[in-house]
Amino acid sequence: MSLFKQGRYSGYLRPISYLIDLSIINGIAILYLVKPEDVVIFSVFISFGWVLISVYSNFYEVYRYTRPVNVISLVVKQTILFLLFVFAFSGLYHEFEIYPRPIVKYTMLCFLCITIFKFAVYYLLQRYRVSFGGNYRTTVILGQNKKTIALQNFFVNSIEYGYSHKKTFNFKNKQQSLKECFQYILEHGIDEIYCSISELTNAQVEEVVDFADNNLKILKFIPDSKEIYSKKLKYEYYDYIPILTLRTIPLEDSINMVLKRVFDILLSSFVIVFVLSWLTPIIAIFIKLESKGAVFFKQSRNGFNYKEFDCYKFRSMTPNKDANLYQATRGDDRVTNVGKFIRKTSIDELPQFFNVLFGDMSVVGPRPHMVSHTTMYAKRIDKFMVRHFVKPGITGLAQTSGYRGEVETDKDIIGRVKYDIFYIENWSMLLDIKIIIQTFVNAIKGDDKAY
Repeated sequence: MSLFKQGRYSGYLRPISYLIDLSIINGIAILYLVKPEDVVIFSVFISFGWVLISVYSNFYEVYRYTRPVNVISLVVKQTILFLLFVFAFSGLYHEFEIYPRPIVKYTMLCFLCITIFKFAVYYLLQRYRVSFGGNYRTTVILGQNKKTIALQNFFVNSIEYGYSHKKTFNFKNKQQSLKECFQYILEHGIDEIYCSISELTNAQVEEVVDFADNNLKILKFIPDSKEIYSKKLKYEYYDYIPILTLRTIPLEDSINMVLKRVFDILLSSFVIVFVLSWLTPIIAIFIKLESKGAVFFKQSRNGFNYKEFDCYKFRSMTPNKDANLYQATRGDDRVTNVGKFIRKTSIDELPQFFNVLFGDMSVVGPRPHMVSHTTMYAKRIDKFMVRHFVKPGITGLAQTSGYRGEVETDKDIIGRVKYDIFYIENWSMLLDIKIIIQTFVNAIKGDDKAY
């Protein structure tokens, strides 16, 4: 079984689009609309308003399969709402003397520049895909009928959208089996699986879902009258072909990614500067006084997209050759006296804020496992690999829900996976804050499984 996920795509396009659009609306305002002494207040309000409006209007929800007419519709909607916001600002700050006619001209000029930029990016990406073959996703289709043939033709004939179609599997008269499909997908590093559920039994659909989850493959359905095996579905249109996405992940949205990353940087910087700066020397002295060895313990773990990284902790055990193979157990002789205290209070985890600052981890997310355990659980535990769709965290929903520490039975890891998947599918900043607060409370009270 291949455990590696193919690369994600265009992750920086949306944040860059935000920055350029904000530069346009602020630059034009400085040149045309507001006086120099009013620029700061205007820029802060207008930038904040633009972001809020764009989230509401889905202005940046433009994908490789989005039609130009839909792009125009988004621009018009965003412009009208932005015009109303600028009018509201001028009424609130009437002392700025911003009048209706200049506001309309300013908004139309912003509309023109942003439209040109948006379509320039849209068509340049298409030209890049056609000319250089970059920014593409490899696809397979499971099932052959009129709908899947139409989708196949879309992939083949519309290469500007960035799809490289590899194969369509035909299950009629048992020409091919799911096992052959899965083997092909793994051998050829396929990114996305499109499944016609009218061609598969419910048991086969469930098998495809499990395969996609356990191998970090994106799975989408071509809908029909059968019941879809998922509680959350997202409708999309490729040309005029309806497609259903099995799992929606909020953190795949660029604005959510940026929001979470900014929060991670701010919180990790705060902890490093105001806590670790003075706490590290104290902990280092106690660790060194009790046992010889390094102050920090480094261990390879699997993170986002199954990528390995070095996870840092304060050393809580005597140096031993089994540290990278076996978790600490209750009453473990390897744990030092200092180690018992820092593990009980979770102080040993604090150096991971450096991992957060470097971008390998997030403050909140599924806890990363050592490489040997990840390989073992990926083969034994259904949907274990779904945890790697997002960055791992210092703390997580599973840990605050009683699934911290040693995995004593498969029931422990199954429960952890369920909570991790719930977190991935239902992420919000409020949920992150709630988990952080609960983690702090647990650290003060002491967790029974912290040993």
